[in-house]
Amino acid sequence: MLKQQSTLSLVMIAMFAALTAVGAFIKIPLPLVPFTLQIVFVFLAGCLLGGRNGFQSQLVYIGIGLVGLPVFTQGGGITYVLQPTFGYLIGFALAALVIGYMIDRVESPTKKHFIVANIIGLIIIYAVAVPYLYVALNLWLNMKSSWSHVFLVGFVNSIVADFCLAIASALLAERLYKVFRSARAIKLVQIEKENV
Repeated sequence: MLKQQSTLSLVMIAMFAALTAVGAFIKIPLPLVPFTLQIVFVFLAGCLLGGRNGFQSQLVYIGIGLVGLPVFTQGGGITYVLQPTFGYLIGFALAALVIGYMIDRVESPTKKHFIVANIIGLIIIYAVAVPYLYVALNLWLNMKSSWSHVFLVGFVNSIVADFCLAIASALLAERLYKVFRSARAIKLVQIEKENV
């Protein structure tokens, strides 16, 4: 088992955490759940960094926001867990993990593998985010909302655009994958030498 990560690995994790933060500010205001480009960097983190590092990049992003830096769409701070959209952030981390795990299991992933992995990641995001949105609105925000209303604002309003972004991100990931895979291979060789 590898006990340490190379500087390159940490840089890539930090880079995708930063890109996810940037994506939060490229947004279209919508009721309750703004549409952002964060999801593009979630898909790319999973596809290009692998399961563990993709997951860690999203945890770094979430952690930075929870300690108070305004990197989320509506600020930051520990109380952000009470925001109705916090479920999307949880979904981002889980999606990056699963996408990366799926790609890591394939020796030479093709366009089809990236597309399928991203679509499954998209399903995971919404499977976490929509129930979280419902619970947040009805329990602690006291904004009584029906499942149909939550489904509309949390899913219907953005699913078509997010699905298109999942496909576009998969096509981009396919082009970038060999570069990132080479970098990760170099990292593994370096760590193995250090552990000898």
